[in-house]
Amino acid sequence: MNAEETRARFAELRAKGMRHKDAAAAMGLSEGAAIAAHTGTHDKPLRATPLKGPWVELLQALELCGPVLALTRNETTVHEKTGVYEKVSGSDKMGLALGEAIDLRLFFGRWHAGFAVSEAAANAGVLPSLSLQFFNENGVAVHKIFAREATDRDAFQSVIDSHAAPEARVAFVPADAKAAAREDSAIDASGLAQAWRGMQDTHEFFGLLNKFEVERQQSFRLTEGEFTQRAQTSAVRELLQEASFDGTPIMVFVGSPGCIQIHSGPVVRVEPMEMHGMLWLNVLDPGFNLHLREDRIASVWIVEKPTSDGVVTSVEAFDAEGELMAMFFGARKPGVPEREEWRQIVRKLPRQNDASLHG
Repeated sequence: MNAEETRARFAELRAKGMRHKDAAAAMGLSEGAAIAAHTGTHDKPLRATPLKGPWVELLQALELCGPVLALTRNETTVHEKTGVYEKVSGSDKMGLALGEAIDLRLFFGRWHAGFAVSEAAANAGVLPSLSLQFFNENGVAVHKIFAREATDRDAFQSVIDSHAAPEARVAFVPADAKAAAREDSAIDASGLAQAWRGMQDTHEFFGLLNKFEVERQQSFRLTEGEFTQRAQTSAVRELLQEASFDGTPIMVFVGSPGCIQIHSGPVVRVEPMEMHGMLWLNVLDPGFNLHLREDRIASVWIVEKPTSDGVVTSVEAFDAEGELMAMFFGARKPGVPEREEWRQIVRKLPRQNDASLHG
């Protein structure tokens, strides 16, 4: 399928209401490849302009645009935050955004391509959708930024103009097969547990996984009973509903291959919804939306990590492919112990092989 055919087919699928990612998949393309086909001169509703880095400078320039929508997603979960890109720092490989609303951990080394995307609205008189969309080398979206009603669109366009590379030609490659986890018997389980006991900060956990060459859920299995417990798949819904009932502020982490996006604060409007045979668990609050495929949850773990501030507890949901969908914590700052209200919520969550709620 050449670029012209791709654009025509993509427009047809979009007119039927399909999301970019799903329309691309229906054509056997990555989302990045579908967007790249819309560069250059043509008459289709979606137009794309390649962008150039440094990506950290592009994100820093967004502060003058005012509130925008930051979107990070994986195969099963979408995390949307509205706010200003503030306190952005980093290098070619790594970065941070530490604004009041936009809180990101950025892995720029995995950002292969970026596009400014304009898409005409179906209804006359409505401004075109305007966004910045970034993809890894496999054409998987790592982060997106959308102009909203309160955005200074002139400033947003200025950012695009400063980083436009219209002559750039972007190519994507198929993803390699996911490497199989090592056998449990090959892992130094006692060494893993000992290192786990010695943690002083939750951020040490990633290094611990690398040191022992252990997959994340595998580490949970190997320390089950001491640091981890299996919860029922309904635990994510119950966690969000409990937090919304009593106003306990929580942290919600959702990651893509190149970004982790974090919400810190309360959740209020929690709405499960069935659409086209898919069960979505939604948070629909001003400034924060979460859309999680509840029917894709295959396992949930309650995880405790020792720190210099006391034990920090997370609830982590995985899909059937073993991919991390989302992580939930009690909202806290470094140097401050975990909230007792959060621990009470976690204590109530139903464990595996236990039909009753734990008090």
